[in-house]
Amino acid sequence: MKTKIVKDLMIPLAEYATVSEDATLYDAIIALEEAQKNFDQTKYRHRAILIYDKNRHITGKVSQLDILRALEPKYNEMREVSGPSHYGFSKKFLMSIREQFSLFDKPMEEICQKAGLLKVKNIMYTPTEGEYVNENDSLDVAIHRLVMGNRQSLLVTKDDNIKNIVGILRKTDVFIEVCEAIKACNM
Repeated sequence: MKTKIVKDLMIPLAEYATVSEDATLYDAIIALEEAQKNFDQTKYRHRAILIYDKNRHITGKVSQLDILRALEPKYNEMREVSGPSHYGFSKKFLMSIREQFSLFDKPMEEICQKAGLLKVKNIMYTPTEGEYVNENDSLDVAIHRLVMGNRQSLLVTKDDNIKNIVGILRKTDVFIEVCEAIKACNM
């Protein structure tokens, strides 16, 4: 079995949903839908949109969760106060927070207005140093970064230059590769 590297499993940037930092949430949704239509339907569908600047350098990501969170700006205020300690709360407690802060009172009624006004640069996540992997790195390196960072994906660079993103390595594709390797063991 040939040892695979990141480049073998990554999704090339040209096949992934991308939009400008100045795009609206509506534009991002359309880009994601278009990329999914054109993507190989035998693979897992895309779950994020990559954001580029005026020089077409990737500067951030917008995930499905980021989009849902952006529709109710009060969530950002709550995240600043509670930080990561909000995990593990009971259903009753979470509902009391929703009621107390009037979260998502009329989200679907205001969704079109918000989608046309929200700029992706205001809701995007800026990747950190540990979220990049070189296209020639081994899958061992990529798996380590995915696991240690609890990441859904890594941005793939050429020559370790974070301004030169050539693709995205998704955890689902790495997981499928690992499963295939395990099945090949014929235990």
